[in-house]
Amino acid sequence: QLQLVESGGGLVQAGGSLRLSCAASGSISSINTMGWYRQAPGKQRELVATITSGVLTTYAASVKGRFAISRDNGKNTVYLHMNSLKPEDTAVYYCAAVRISGTSWRYWGQGTQVTVSS
Repeated sequence: QLQLVESGGGLVQAGGSLRLSCAASGSISSINTMGWYRQAPGKQRELVATITSGVLTTYAASVKGRFAISRDNGKNTVYLHMNSLKPEDTAVYYCAAVRISGTSWRYWGQGTQVTVSS
């Protein structure tokens, strides 16, 4: 059973930056796809970014050019670098690992809150 623990969330002013970390309890080198989701109050959970073992990345249109996902297999950690933050980026951010299909993932973290003030 793989455990994922997110950290790095907090309160930041619009235009600021944060780096989220997702630390896995075991090796992620064999995990093909890992991702970040977010869920704002009253909204559905949405996919923010994914990264494969071959470091191919995908991004939601709303964050493209501002966010960057990366992974460090040696540290069993996936990162989400968030720049030029906007109030609409306010949400709980979740890490996910082992994509089964579509929005179905085998492992989820507990989430970390990101709040962007205007």
